[in-house]
Amino acid sequence: MDLLLMLKALIMGLVEGITEFLPISSTGHLIITGELLGFLSKEKRDVFEIFIQLGAILAVCWAYRQKITQVVGGLGSQRSAQQFALRLVVAFLPFALMGKLFGEAVKAKLFTPVPVALAFIVGGIIILWAERRQHSVRVQEVDDMSLGDAFKLGLIQCFALIPGTSRSGATIVGGLFLGLSRKAAAEFSFFLAIPTLTVASLYSLYKHRAGLTADDMLLFAIGFVVAFISALIAVKALLRFIVRHDFTVFAWYRILFGALVLLTYHFGWVRWAA
Repeated sequence: MDLLLMLKALIMGLVEGITEFLPISSTGHLIITGELLGFLSKEKRDVFEIFIQLGAILAVCWAYRQKITQVVGGLGSQRSAQQFALRLVVAFLPFALMGKLFGEAVKAKLFTPVPVALAFIVGGIIILWAERRQHSVRVQEVDDMSLGDAFKLGLIQCFALIPGTSRSGATIVGGLFLGLSRKAAAEFSFFLAIPTLTVASLYSLYKHRAGLTADDMLLFAIGFVVAFISALIAVKALLRFIVRHDFTVFAWYRILFGALVLLTYHFGWVRWAA
């Protein structure tokens, strides 16, 4: 196996793990990083990204294994577990429906660096708006959410079909607008990622199964493991961060990063796809 290719796989896994659960768009970063690195063919890269996304999902499952075990074990008898699971189902369904209807069209038109950069900037501005308005908290913990809150967040998550928007960013910022605490918004985003990303990844893996070969397994394994470790660190770091800080730093990062991509495209410093 080419050592340079293995290094690129490591970098892609690191990018996925760090960005998946932060409000800065993992898909956008992977598109831009993949373009810069010239990593694999488009078809192979699609399959690779499915694997590293599964690694990031496993990190959240591990980080919240106690809560997940309690919910799964209590589905047959505990009302709190049933309500928690129902909230996730209600929030997941809008994204599943919209993804089925419009996912392929969006991917065909918008999965290039320039639209991603524009989405970065717009998303950053929305985060600044969310943080500068008066934030009235009425839901402190995930378990205090109503089904209506879950459904509204599910609708908001649909904006994440646009690459560069950020699924976690949409649900976290949407949670702030709905009156969730930063902790509740972030944790619900993590939990909602489990069914959303798992179903999307497995469906994509099935569609791209022809691109799976034994020769690629080592490369995919490197990306998977790196994504798992880095996502686990990122989730824990984000929860510590929001105890004392808001999301403004992520907003400015998105705006500056998006502007940098647009500048490099405009002046021809990088040959981005339009």
